[in-house]
Amino acid sequence: MITIPPALRPAVFLDRDGVINRALERDGKPYPPTSLAEFDLLAEVPEACARLKAAGFVLVVATNQPDVGRGTLARSVVDQIHSHLQARLPIDRVEVCFHPGQGASNCDCRKPKPGMLLKAAAELHIDLARSWMVGDRWRDIDCGRAAGCRTVFIDRGYTEVLRQAPDFSARNLADAADIVLSYPGQGPNTAQR
Repeated sequence: MITIPPALRPAVFLDRDGVINRALERDGKPYPPTSLAEFDLLAEVPEACARLKAAGFVLVVATNQPDVGRGTLARSVVDQIHSHLQARLPIDRVEVCFHPGQGASNCDCRKPKPGMLLKAAAELHIDLARSWMVGDRWRDIDCGRAAGCRTVFIDRGYTEVLRQAPDFSARNLADAADIVLSYPGQGPNTAQR
């Protein structure tokens, strides 16, 4: 018997803090919430995610959460936030790198490396060449490029500098969804081809 592999689908990979929820900003740098009470879903996110999902995109959150690896945040808090997030949004998968970074880890999953995107692509049958990475930091843009995705940078005015130019820039996830959905061949219901 011949087994036909499932058709590859396009995805939108979403950074979490600063894209889906409000990042806690200190000295021009974004930080993640440290509790569910601090997790503030941005107002435009539910509708933007619903529009992308309706157009046939797989939605995957790809987030570095190094505070767990550094011992300053309990993994149970991150898991609680992600359960809450998945209950409110049509997210297919949440990929998380818990490694500490700062030279203390050399994993393949910590953005800017593309490991989280590559893993999700293999397991969810995602076509990376037709997919997008949306993020608010240089690591997100570099990660998307390394995985072969188009990139959308949400400019939150942080003090850090991009290392590579994104394909597009947006004010928020609603604008990013407009960009993705207006891209040739990727309007509503054409992503499933």
